[in-house]
Amino acid sequence: MELGIMTKPNYNKKKFQDLKETIELKNAEIDELNMQLATKDKEINKFKNYITKQKYEIKTLELKVDSEINNEKAKFKELDDLQQKLNEKQEIIDDKQDQIKYLRTLIDDYKLQVHNNTENLEVQLRKISKTYEGLLAQKDLIIEKQDENIKSLLKDKEEIIKSNKTNVISLKLQNDKYRELIKKYEEKLD
Repeated sequence: MELGIMTKPNYNKKKFQDLKETIELKNAEIDELNMQLATKDKEINKFKNYITKQKYEIKTLELKVDSEINNEKAKFKELDDLQQKLNEKQEIIDDKQDQIKYLRTLIDDYKLQVHNNTENLEVQLRKISKTYEGLLAQKDLIIEKQDENIKSLLKDKEEIIKSNKTNVISLKLQNDKYRELIKKYEEKLD
């Protein structure tokens, strides 16, 4: 009976430990996603700086185009190339921003999941605690009843031993009387 009481808390401790490990894994995943997010932010800043630089270069080229009419075609070609690069970089930035939005959504989902797991764990721990307290109370009652039964059985045993001793003495006395009677009877027959 005591083994049944002891294994349930052990099972619940194991379940609690598994939930705790799951929460730690989720926290590690969140940390990793935060690190990725920081890396993406650095890349975006690098691209923004590059765009600013490119915009500055475009303005410089536009001034040169105004002052150098002879090189106009070459300069327009350069501007077109730069604009294409800017568009490509803008597409990369847009893609990175979409990735960041997705990662933020994942982080929010993980945070919500960790929060829900924590709340569920607290509810389960309260239930386990109440169940364990009830089982301990039942165990104490069972032990008390067993102690009472043992005392009663020991008392009954003592009474049976006394009764048996009395019966043995009585039987010895009767046996002695019968022997005496047999002896007297045999003497009369002789």
